[in-house]
Amino acid sequence: MTVINSRRLFLASSLGAVFWPKLMVASEKDAATQIVYSAVHEINRIINSGNTEEQMLKSFEGVFNEYADVPTIAKYALGRDARTASATQLKDYTKAFSGYFATKYGRRFREFIGGRIEIVKVAKVKKYYSVNTIAHMPAYAPFEVDFLVSEQSGQPLVFNLIIEGVNMLLVERQEIGALLDRNSGKIDALIRELKAL
Repeated sequence: MTVINSRRLFLASSLGAVFWPKLMVASEKDAATQIVYSAVHEINRIINSGNTEEQMLKSFEGVFNEYADVPTIAKYALGRDARTASATQLKDYTKAFSGYFATKYGRRFREFIGGRIEIVKVAKVKKYYSVNTIAHMPAYAPFEVDFLVSEQSGQPLVFNLIIEGVNMLLVERQEIGALLDRNSGKIDALIRELKAL
């Protein structure tokens, strides 16, 4: 992955730490659009709260857990090892992954204040919606971000981002896989490292 795509992944995976204009979309697509809009709005509120970084990272994790399908993202990132993990391990890993993810991307939020995301179209793709957007950021050329939203968990939640062809789920699977390899394939050791990051 190129350096610019890596930075864009950090940017867009932060679920848009940006100004979001008023949106109008077809009524049948409102649920998918609203979940993205709400996440962006909430992150903006946290950024402008004046809280410490530690407090904001905790709040970002709350947003991640509220608007993203964390169990699905975490399980996908773990790959085949998710099938052999015990229920307790999977629960502990998912919680550790949530903190890791929020910290990893949350620390970059301040870099992207002052931008905006423009919705281009919202389309049904198989069993999920793709909210296609253009991100307009200071110091960056506009670039495309697709927020993928599914209701398989019983409510609309973001389960993936595609940033100019770069798949966030695949990137996280590679990174979690590398951490697991570094810990000799031991899930408990992976959990401890994720908590320490």
